[in-house]
Amino acid sequence: MSIAVAVRSQGQIVIAADSKRTFGSGAVPEANLKDVKIRKVGSAYIATTGWGIYSNILDDYLAGPKQPRLTSQQRIFAFFRTFWKDLHERYSFVNDQRHDDESPFADLDASFLLINSSGIYAVACDMSVTPFEQYYAIGSGAGYALGAMHAVYRKGVDAMKVAHSGVDAAKDLDIYCGGITVAHSLSERKGRGR
Repeated sequence: MSIAVAVRSQGQIVIAADSKRTFGSGAVPEANLKDVKIRKVGSAYIATTGWGIYSNILDDYLAGPKQPRLTSQQRIFAFFRTFWKDLHERYSFVNDQRHDDESPFADLDASFLLINSSGIYAVACDMSVTPFEQYYAIGSGAGYALGAMHAVYRKGVDAMKVAHSGVDAAKDLDIYCGGITVAHSLSERKGRGR
């Protein structure tokens, strides 16, 4: 129940998210909230959407001195593959979930959006990692955000402006999105590779 977006343009890569947290039918006032949806992991930024417990789990999991190197699609997938295995060993309250009976894959019940100097990567609930060239969004307000970013994205546009347009659209139109917009940016590495 969130919105997180990422945009690449003009040598900048931006990740942004709203700050609203809901608990059932209630929301927490902004002044009373300390939680964040975007965290820095090594040289990358990662945003979480879905069950709030994943923020706690991810913070606990990453608390050690050695941070993962989330620098490519392959390394991101390897991290989440290990994360999935460790979820079941270290966090016994995590259940296997599936969206439907036909799927052979487990379901994290959360999605992640990540930026690093090589680009934008979405990690779906089945742990598939997809790179994006221009922009992407996850969370309950993703449809609104993608529409807004599609409408304003063009060659030479400011990445921060596009990211804010996506988050603002989700906050305006999705009842589960709101609060302030938090954004972080990185410089794009030239000669990026996957």
